[in-house]
Amino acid sequence: MTTLHLTVGLPCSGKTTLARQLEERYSALRLTPDEWHTRLYGQDINDVNHEKRHDLVESMLWEVAARVLVLGVDVILDFGCWVHSQRDSMRFRASQLGADFKIHFLDASDEVLLARLAERNAQLPKGAVYIPESKLKEWATIFEPPFPEELEYSCIYHQS
Repeated sequence: MTTLHLTVGLPCSGKTTLARQLEERYSALRLTPDEWHTRLYGQDINDVNHEKRHDLVESMLWEVAARVLVLGVDVILDFGCWVHSQRDSMRFRASQLGADFKIHFLDASDEVLLARLAERNAQLPKGAVYIPESKLKEWATIFEPPFPEELEYSCIYHQS
């Protein structure tokens, strides 16, 4: 049975690094929205259309993921899924396709996230979105760590 692997965490928590490792471990297709977004739209984080574009990219990547799962290949969705309802939706979608579901939760302190963000923004690796510190702080107020009922599907990684 195929598995939908979902990386969960804030930017700079290590999601993409882990997604690359999981891609190798499971011979899976890794879909990282930032890589697609930056190729299509560049560094548009301050553009009024950024969120709309990002949602479109994620929607298209889900369509690819769904087809690949049906074809019998595991998928790593490097989406972040910051809130419970997004994770529930992904779990439901996977079950509708007959796929298993697993959350890979990356938990990092604010200090670690901010330090990694500064390093990332200074180097800005290919496919990475430049994120102002103020945006990361804003997003941290929205983030919902996995609830206890989600933990049966979870692997938790503490980043320090």
